Amino acid sequence: MNALYEEFKGRGFVLLLVNMGEAPEIVRRAVKARGYTAPVVLDVDREVSGAYVATATPTVYIVDRRLQIIGRAVGRRDWTGESGRRLIAALLRP
Repeated sequence: MNALYEEFKGRGFVLLLVNMGEAPEIVRRAVKARGYTAPVVLDVDREVSGAYVATATPTVYIVDRRLQIIGRAVGRRDWTGESGRRLIAALLRP
């Protein structure tokens, strides 16, 4: 996902990485070790994950420009493959 963020962030793509319930220091170390550059939300009390009913990781929500959820995927996906990139590019078209 980070590769997609880097590729598309200049075109309006927003990626938020939401951590579900771990201590901030653990999250900081993981972010640094994995080289994430996208913003990270520390959901220590699980308020965000509860609001979106995210019960497993990874859970991806695709939200359009009107802030409507238009897609949800639970589990690993190849977002950096050709079909993932095509999807993101299509969603970013004006």
